[in-house]
Amino acid sequence: MRRKILMIRLLLCRNGYRRAEYLKKRHYFHRQGKNCFFIPFNFGTEPHLLAFGDNVHVATGVTFINHDVIAKMFRHMESYNGSELVSRAGTIEIGDNVFIGAGSTVLYDVKICNNVIIGAKSLVNKSIAESGVYAGVPAVKIGDFDRYFEKSLEFSGKVNWTENEKRKDIVKKQKEYFWGGRENENAV
Repeated sequence: MRRKILMIRLLLCRNGYRRAEYLKKRHYFHRQGKNCFFIPFNFGTEPHLLAFGDNVHVATGVTFINHDVIAKMFRHMESYNGSELVSRAGTIEIGDNVFIGAGSTVLYDVKICNNVIIGAKSLVNKSIAESGVYAGVPAVKIGDFDRYFEKSLEFSGKVNWTENEKRKDIVKKQKEYFWGGRENENAV
C-alpha cells in the first residue's frame, strides 16, 4: 500500500525536479545528489541499490534493473538439486553530470562515470569508465561529451526562444523556427 501511495504522489509531481526532490527528502535511494531531474516514477523494487550523483537527468521510460529472478526459474527445473538459490542482485551507480535518454535500460553491477550522455533506447549492460556520448544495444561510445556540449551551445545561439519563457510562447516560436509557416501549405 505504501508503494502505491508513493507512486501516486510521484505521478502528481509533474515536474522532474520536484519529483527528484521528493524522492531525496524520503531518502528513497542509497544516495542522491543535488540538481537531479527524474521523469520516471518507477525505479524498481530495490531503489536502495541505486545511487545518483549531482546533476543527473533521467528521461521518460528509463528502466533500472537491479535484480533478476533466474533463481526462481532454476528451482523449477527437473535437474534442480534443492540447493539454496537467491535471486541475483546488484547496485547501479550513476556519477555527476549524466543524462540517460528515453527508453534506455541500465542493468545491475553497472557504474557510469561523470560527464556521460546515454542515447535513447540504449542498453547499458557494463560499466562506463570514460566520459562521452554512448548509444546502442549494447551501449558503445559514439562521441565526445565536450563536443556535444559545444553543439548544444551552437544550437542555443541560433534559436529565438529561451528556457525561461512561457510554454505557449516557446511552442509558437518553435513552430515559426522549424516550420516557417509551412504547416498550412498542405491544408485542405
